[in-house]
Amino acid sequence: MILFSTLSQLQTLLCTFFFFFFFISLSFSQDQPPIDPVEQKALYAVLNSLNPTIPWTTDYPDDLCLSAPHGVVCDYYPSDGENGQNQQQKAHIVELNFGYVSDETPNPPCSPNATLNSLLFTSFTYLQKLFFYKCFNNTRNPIHLTSLPSLPPSLQELVFIQNPSVFSPIEPFLRNLTSLRRLVLIGNAFHGELPFNIGDYANFEELTLSTNNLSGTIPASLGMLKKLKILDLSQNGFTGCVPEQVGNLTSLLKLDLSYNGFECKIPESFTHLQNMKFLDLSFNLFGNFGVPLFLGEITSLKEVYLTGNFLSGKIPEIWEKLGGVEKIGFSKMGLLGKIPVSMGIYLKNLSYLGLDNNQLDGSVPEEFGLLEFANEINLENNNLSGRISLPSRVEQKFKLAGNIGLCLGNNASCSSQNGESLGQLNPYKITDILSDDDDVLFSGDSLLHFDPLMLVLVLVGWFLLIFTWDG
Repeated sequence: MILFSTLSQLQTLLCTFFFFFFFISLSFSQDQPPIDPVEQKALYAVLNSLNPTIPWTTDYPDDLCLSAPHGVVCDYYPSDGENGQNQQQKAHIVELNFGYVSDETPNPPCSPNATLNSLLFTSFTYLQKLFFYKCFNNTRNPIHLTSLPSLPPSLQELVFIQNPSVFSPIEPFLRNLTSLRRLVLIGNAFHGELPFNIGDYANFEELTLSTNNLSGTIPASLGMLKKLKILDLSQNGFTGCVPEQVGNLTSLLKLDLSYNGFECKIPESFTHLQNMKFLDLSFNLFGNFGVPLFLGEITSLKEVYLTGNFLSGKIPEIWEKLGGVEKIGFSKMGLLGKIPVSMGIYLKNLSYLGLDNNQLDGSVPEEFGLLEFANEINLENNNLSGRISLPSRVEQKFKLAGNIGLCLGNNASCSSQNGESLGQLNPYKITDILSDDDDVLFSGDSLLHFDPLMLVLVLVGWFLLIFTWDG
């Protein structure tokens, strides 16, 4: 009876709370100022241009700031009043995100025939973020965005990701958008050169322009972007020398210039980038000036990639202050000489090391056995030699093929005397494959040198012995 009474009271309490919050939310929604009707009409037009197969006005007939598709975000601002008195608030659209990303981010989906008219966005005078993900994929009907200066100057974030039919020169695309903090253009068809006055965009914190068709050189004015934290120009067609002024971007956390045609010497001014955690200069045409010594002074580094640049020279002794480095890509760089022992001593947090396809010689430092966090250490296709003996937990993470004189563990069959190596032979012995129950009287080494004629003679002898015994 007591339990029944308790449950009844609990049910009554929950119902009370439900109705309380229901009326509170209803009252709150009724008190919210309405969306600007001009913006409501403009948003319907944008949604119809991106996906005309959805009846937007039927599915979302009410105020789009109170009941809108995911990805539409509003905020409230004082409406224009006389002398600033008795101002009422009005709802304005501040974010528009289009293109279904995932169930967690179900933005309004774009149809295969989606179109984009930048003039539709002129009504959103408070718009701060505009985001398109995989909306414009029909490359047979490219979208030319030459009129995008009509985008509202209030924009702070502009994001186009994987829209290959968006075809526009980059300079007019950016014109008048001087309030931008983030410009992310990945996997589109933007082309042309960066504006020479790119330094005037003083609010930039991120400039990611990867995987487009951009070309030309980096303007020196880029070094004026003191707030810039991310600069990614990878996978384009940039050429020339990287200006020393890039070293003035002292707030930079990530610098990715990979897969371009940059030449000359890697700027020494990079030593000023003391906050940088990620550096990727892979697959450019930087000259054979050796691995930059200034890397040893950027103690904040976590990842550094120089692969595919023929820098040549020896791997320098620069690792003492780089204990936080986790990944190093130094493949295909024409590196010579021995692998520094100090890499195994100081790089305690290393998870990946790529030194493959160089001309390194000598032995593998035993100190590499200390790299317990390593997932892959690739030393393939060098001129390494000698015996390498590592703890089993580390040994399996090494890639060593293509080193003629290198021997692994206690395998006597790969000694320099018989010319066998990890690059020529399967590292397993025959005896490793056979089970313990097999009665084997020879090792893998003796099998490799077994004479086939001797086998025939032995078999003939056995047949003669059996025939004589039966007689």
